[in-house]
Amino acid sequence: MARSSTRPTSRDVAHAAGVSQAAVSLVLGDKWRGRVSQATAERVRRAAEELGYRPNLAARNLRLGRTRTVLLVVPALTTEFFAGVYTGAARVAAEHGFGVVLYPSPEGIGPARNPFASAQAALDGVIASSMAADALTAIRGDQLPLVMLDSDPAGSLGAATVNLDIADGVRQVADHLLGLGHRRFLHLAADVASWTFEVRARELGARVGAVPGTSVRTARAPISIEDARAATEAALSAPEPRPTALVCDDDKLAAGAYKALRRLGLRVPDDVSVTGLDDLALATAIDPELTTVRLDAELFGERGMHALLAVLEGRAPVGEDIPVDLVVRASTAPPGPS
Repeated sequence: MARSSTRPTSRDVAHAAGVSQAAVSLVLGDKWRGRVSQATAERVRRAAEELGYRPNLAARNLRLGRTRTVLLVVPALTTEFFAGVYTGAARVAAEHGFGVVLYPSPEGIGPARNPFASAQAALDGVIASSMAADALTAIRGDQLPLVMLDSDPAGSLGAATVNLDIADGVRQVADHLLGLGHRRFLHLAADVASWTFEVRARELGARVGAVPGTSVRTARAPISIEDARAATEAALSAPEPRPTALVCDDDKLAAGAYKALRRLGLRVPDDVSVTGLDDLALATAIDPELTTVRLDAELFGERGMHALLAVLEGRAPVGEDIPVDLVVRASTAPPGPS
């Protein structure tokens, strides 16, 4: 079916599916059972999806009342960070009579199957991490009131963005290591195409590069302990002078770096200082405990839900980034003798 250059209407869907507009309203309002056949309902949903039909949200809410349900789209739940985001969002949602459905994007990033017969009929809005943004197109979540988390405000899909001050967190890490006397850095970067990781690389390069006599090398790894171990081993086995500080994009990467350093007979922090970012439970489970940047995941989720409520009510959301804090532990120290 070819898409029209103008916004499709319920009449277009009815024509494409060979049914009445009333049947389209019943199906997309999820009130079709016992009134139209399942085959007809599937035909209507397929026509609506192929046409890219988006119901008039204001009119739907006046007719049917809000569903008071929000979808939180996150990468696969491989750390407790996004569980914290959900907890914060659900807390604020409950205070306002909303429920939150958590939807992890398969494989952490990329397209996902639509979990609803019609997302527009089932949901009032969406909160989504930028790392799961590709899932939005598949579920038509980008056609609902949308708040993006960890997303470039200049190029966001959403009506609002909510960010942690990741740039400042990276600056705090760099200043801490530079203050200890480190000049040779290895950046263990998350091999994920996402704005938040671009910010980390840019800020680290800028902060370290402003100091004469410094260098930053980069090794990339998917966010897993074993991939981080392999990438760190490969980087430290290169003939260049060994870095004295290893800056990791998150705590799981840092844990993999610890394994690599141990295999290479190097000690943390005597031979190499290591930093992370997140302050997961993992940060105090490894030895020595990890210097890292604490991100308040629950506050992040709370702010995301508050922003979506503002969008739904036609108000301007709060725009300030959420502050983050460097937590200095035993994994960093002045560099040893070269």
